[in-house]
Amino acid sequence: MADDKSKTVLPKESPWYAEGLHFECLEECGRCCSNHDGYAYVYLDEPDVASLAEFFGLTRKKFLARYTKKDDAFIVLRMDEPACPFLDGYRCSVYEARPVQCRTFPFWEEHLKSPRTWDDTEKFCPGINKGRRHPLKLIRRRLKERGR
Repeated sequence: MADDKSKTVLPKESPWYAEGLHFECLEECGRCCSNHDGYAYVYLDEPDVASLAEFFGLTRKKFLARYTKKDDAFIVLRMDEPACPFLDGYRCSVYEARPVQCRTFPFWEEHLKSPRTWDDTEKFCPGINKGRRHPLKLIRRRLKERGR
């Protein structure tokens, strides 16, 4: 009688992007930081709030009052303008402290559902399918950062 330790564990099925994906953040773009298709939310988790508050030298409470609002139970950046309040021209003015949502773009679960959803992302992000290939290991790390 064989014990359970002798069973072969099959690896999970490889995702369609197992060979990696090409992406390059293009200068003079900033489109991912702008409101598009009715989408204007940058969700913040507690480490994001702490990092940004420290970046600005503000208390958590002052940072929240100045830069955020509630969307249901979520903390989101105020997007009163057509772009992120931290977008300066085409550059992120808080790059070192940018939220996880920003750090992980475009490697989000909703963009990685299929080759079609990835290619559809190119409609507003001209860096999709351009530049260097990002390996599966990095893509998985970005998904994990977002809690996926």
